[in-house]
Amino acid sequence: MNGPEEKVLVVGATGGLGRVVVDQAVEEGYAVRAFVRDLSKAGSFPETVKVFVGDVTQPDTLKSALEGLDAVILAHGSDGSSRAVSEAIDYGGVRNVLLALEGSPVRIVLNTAIGITNRETEFNRQSGLTDWKHRSERLLRASGLPYTIVRPGWFDDAPADHPRILMLQGDTRRSGTINDGLIARRQLARVLVESVSSSSAVGKTFELIAEAGDATSDLEPLFADLTPDIKGQLDAPLDVTDMPLDQEPPSVRQDLQRVQRQ
Repeated sequence: MNGPEEKVLVVGATGGLGRVVVDQAVEEGYAVRAFVRDLSKAGSFPETVKVFVGDVTQPDTLKSALEGLDAVILAHGSDGSSRAVSEAIDYGGVRNVLLALEGSPVRIVLNTAIGITNRETEFNRQSGLTDWKHRSERLLRASGLPYTIVRPGWFDDAPADHPRILMLQGDTRRSGTINDGLIARRQLARVLVESVSSSSAVGKTFELIAEAGDATSDLEPLFADLTPDIKGQLDAPLDVTDMPLDQEPPSVRQDLQRVQRQ
């Protein structure tokens, strides 16, 4: 169990994933803070959870929630209803947290998505969601903070008979369908929370799915077997990417410079 002095903030805490992450972090013994937009949705949290009301798109609302933290789990995300929404929440939320930390050596665990390097799906062309999530990963790598990036498969569709956790790299499953792999929310929450305390998970990016087989009792060997990201590089080392930096929006290039100076 982790000591009560270890403070973890869950961003997106009232979402379908965030609630499971909050419960998992409480079970692991962390002093949990929940960052929520709507206080009326926070009533079902355990009594020990400290709730902060704010919006990741409003940087000033983040300050008090981030004070004195040991780690942040970024479990927020938009529905991809528009390119503007994807930019503001999936990317802007990560940028705003990093800037608000002002260089404090807080551990960051970021939840993105499997297939994040595939820009050619119809959904991404319409919503920009994959592109903006990909850019959020780049911001985190550029920040110099200790981090773990988890790219889950489809976690709304995971069957109960898939207890074996599998960590992959290279983002080779890019169909944009459930054929890319499934993961249960409870499994994803476990990986996100256990990443906080694992030294083997630092500086690593991986896709996460589950399959039939023996249940995974210990995540440490899986974390240890992963190839680490290369310091100073914006993308995971095994990824094939099609997002040249010199073709990125000027605001994105400026944000990369801003987070590096924190």
